Amino acid sequence: MSNFYLNRRALLGLALTSALPASAVWAAGQPLPVVASFSILQDLTRQVGGDLVTVSALVGADGDAHVFEPTPQQARQLQQAKVLVSNGLDFEGWLPRLKKAAGFQGQEIIASQGIAVRALPKGQGHDHGAGKARHDHDHDHDHGDGHHHGPNDPHAWQDVKNAIVYVRNIAKGLATADPANAARYDQQATQYIARLTALDASLRQRFAAVPAARRTVVSTHDAFGYFAQAYGLRFVPVRGLSTESEPSARDMGALVKQVREERIGAIFLENISDPRLLEQLSRETGAAIGGRLYSDALSPAGGPAATYVDMVETNAATLLKALQAG
Repeated sequence: MSNFYLNRRALLGLALTSALPASAVWAAGQPLPVVASFSILQDLTRQVGGDLVTVSALVGADGDAHVFEPTPQQARQLQQAKVLVSNGLDFEGWLPRLKKAAGFQGQEIIASQGIAVRALPKGQGHDHGAGKARHDHDHDHDHGDGHHHGPNDPHAWQDVKNAIVYVRNIAKGLATADPANAARYDQQATQYIARLTALDASLRQRFAAVPAARRTVVSTHDAFGYFAQAYGLRFVPVRGLSTESEPSARDMGALVKQVREERIGAIFLENISDPRLLEQLSRETGAAIGGRLYSDALSPAGGPAATYVDMVETNAATLLKALQAG
């Protein structure tokens, strides 16, 4: 059972759970039961589906999909869904084995299908295996290939134009699963896309007003490549693509030198990451902690990033405040 990072107890539970029958079969006229792989996709699906769907997330608010360990509870969750919405691009390395263990028989919507994929610079296709010995010792499991992103950056939702592609894919998939409500899904998607289109235009205008010399950002891990590409910023990650990978002493030394030489005034935490690395960098360089960014997960309900639009607006406001002060 390598390549599937479940501890032995959870794996046994999944095997038992997968033998259980799914709960009541969905019938037309009832809300369509949907599971999203993580909280950002959960919100996008809610925006398209409205009251026609019930949507839960395997990885919830403030959860880190990079280190997620499926449990029998998630297997049951998946068994009871008619539709699964996933990101694709090797983001959810644990998902194929979870689907198999759960016996998932429904329809899968791969939200990123059709986007212009951002290729990673050579040597940055992280396998999330850094720190593997520590993590395996603590949790008694093997990451294997389950954490490998491959050559492409999977965080495509960070460009709002890509989120529009996600929404179209979700609307099409929901309409396929529930054709009686296809027109409603299309209408709700169209309304939401108009909102996203306005948001994208606003971001481009606001970031264009920041002098180019001030547009360098230090963040916890490399989750903002699409955002940087779309809105004219440069992100320097302390970690690589995975929140598990730890920078070497040499990497940290080079980053400290870069922050000092380029006079980078602010560095940014993420909601899913341990803050200690950036706090160390702040102490060694004098750069201020510019605030908290939301990368791979929304905040809980009532927080500043409880929806996708709120997340993007919160990130933009946090970045602009620090960059314009610099």
